[in-house]
Amino acid sequence: MSFRPLARRIVLITLDGVGIGSLPDAAEYGDQGANTLKHVAEDCGGLSLPNLGRLGLGNLLSIPGVPLQSRPAGAVGRAAIRSAGKDTTTGHWELAGMIQAEPFPSFPQGFPPAIIDAFQRDTGLEPLGNIAASGTEIIRELGEEHLRTGRPIVYTSVDSVFQIAAHEDVIPPDHLYDLCRIARRILDPYRVARVIARPFIGRNAGDFRRTSRRHDFSLPPVSPMLLDHLTASGLTVVGVGKISDIFATRGISESLPTSGNGEGMVRTFQAFRKLERGMVFANLVDFDMLFGHRRDSRGFGKALEEFDRWLPTLLRAMAEDDLLIITADHGCDPAAPGTDHTREYVPVIAWTTRLGIGPELGTRSSLADVGATVGEAIGVDGNVGESFWPLLKGTCGKGRQENLD
Repeated sequence: MSFRPLARRIVLITLDGVGIGSLPDAAEYGDQGANTLKHVAEDCGGLSLPNLGRLGLGNLLSIPGVPLQSRPAGAVGRAAIRSAGKDTTTGHWELAGMIQAEPFPSFPQGFPPAIIDAFQRDTGLEPLGNIAASGTEIIRELGEEHLRTGRPIVYTSVDSVFQIAAHEDVIPPDHLYDLCRIARRILDPYRVARVIARPFIGRNAGDFRRTSRRHDFSLPPVSPMLLDHLTASGLTVVGVGKISDIFATRGISESLPTSGNGEGMVRTFQAFRKLERGMVFANLVDFDMLFGHRRDSRGFGKALEEFDRWLPTLLRAMAEDDLLIITADHGCDPAAPGTDHTREYVPVIAWTTRLGIGPELGTRSSLADVGATVGEAIGVDGNVGESFWPLLKGTCGKGRQENLD
């Protein structure tokens, strides 16, 4: 039985915020001891992840409820984030082969007058806020004033983000997106990673809630990267969730936005079934957005179990020349101090129907190894990183695949 030299379809899934242990430089970020997956499992009294477990997740670290596998069905390892920083854009760009020597700038004391004055001049609107704050807290604090005055709420966080919150009845989403595009032009010279539209609804401070019409406007990628190489070769790249936003639509053939993990899994499967040749690149954001930042370990754990239950649906649909890679972009440990991302290793799990007993991928020095693997597997050159595709080919047919639920 020979292994086909190239993959026809690849599914790359980023479990946003699912880290697996602090990096050696984590103390420089205040993240020593962070371990998102382990701490979530401990807080939940163990996790039921039979399918990820059979692929070998429990071989990467001690996870309550997820045992070691002597014959893992998947190839498993962990990857360091080589870039400076620990935000979503940094992690995803590194997956695609762009390694950042300098972190994107952040503004924990608020944005300087030059930025705010330019925003007010170009939009004709004087913003409220201009502080670092939780998104749910700031609309509770300033939402009623926004309703009275019509002034947009501008805020940031420890990440490199310029966020604009507005009630949908005061500044409709399409107008809010226009404001974000203006802010994006202002912020490009400052290298701010993302401008984020944060629409909300409700009648008063006790009733305000954010809607699914969030939209990210990212700094365009600064160099050619994996998605460019794929589309330039005539391959289709479908971005699910906020992938298209993260890459400022670069290298994306089709974008499928989602309201959360549930819709993200459905759209990933649908896109995969329609794909002829190329890649589905999905981001499942709820781990980070709904649970990590809000320090909700139990919600985080339930979301992981939901993903695990869905996983066989995708695996059963995969053909011999398809490849699945599951990874993450950073950590977001609910047990860590504060509500920020955490500087952690991330899991790397690869699977194909032709794989025998899954090989150990070891500790990869960069997330760029994932992108290099995608490129080599599908026959596209020019990728940064060290591919582990030869390890997958080398174990073809050696041993027996475990059945997945």
